[in-house]
Amino acid sequence: MNHSSGAVNYGKEQVYFSVLYSARKTLGIEVHPDGNVLVKAPVGTEPEEIHQKVFKHVRWILRQQQYFRQFDPRTPGRQFVGGETHLYLGRQYRLKIINGSQDSVKLIRGYFRVELKSPPCSDRIKYLLDRWYAEKAANKFKENFDRCWPYFEKFNQMKPRLHIRCMRKRWGSLSKNGLLTLNTDLIRAPVACIEYVITHELCHIQFHNHSSDFYRLLEKVMPDWEKRKHRLELALV
Repeated sequence: MNHSSGAVNYGKEQVYFSVLYSARKTLGIEVHPDGNVLVKAPVGTEPEEIHQKVFKHVRWILRQQQYFRQFDPRTPGRQFVGGETHLYLGRQYRLKIINGSQDSVKLIRGYFRVELKSPPCSDRIKYLLDRWYAEKAANKFKENFDRCWPYFEKFNQMKPRLHIRCMRKRWGSLSKNGLLTLNTDLIRAPVACIEYVITHELCHIQFHNHSSDFYRLLEKVMPDWEKRKHRLELALV
């Protein structure tokens, strides 16, 4: 196998791609989560044929790159001090730091009430808040998952196992062995956006790529998915 690279122009956009030659019969294009484009081509394929193939699918490629960009969490820097706002299910709540007999976080009357046994420390406040988010995510994501799943039961596929963890590049993913992973940070987004991410990933049960068939299914299950996706992007900027 050997490699090469190239680029095509589409209006003001320039799409760069890598080519991997191997013992295969057809040309294939992949867009990876980091935005890189990989063309898999049979050994001996002419560069012009590859260029034409990429140009023919350039709108699809740009759409895929946009999709991955919008699922890249962009969390503003936080200092974890009193008065600072933090999101939960799409709403802003201010931190209220108090001295107490135990370390705890409670959501009370529009505030994150953070109680500390020791003097205020941003690292400790962050740890307690992250733990609180993780506990809420475990419950809320399961509720949303159970609400989204019934439509997909007709595909006679085993219900994916739900896993929640921090991810740097994605809001969600569905593995081939049936593991639905959601980013803990998604708990900061509105419920409608959480449902969108889950539904998007569940559509991969039928279609493991982002083909036109995939988007037709997503449109059928959730006609307003584009509005939800846009809301997610705006909510967590």
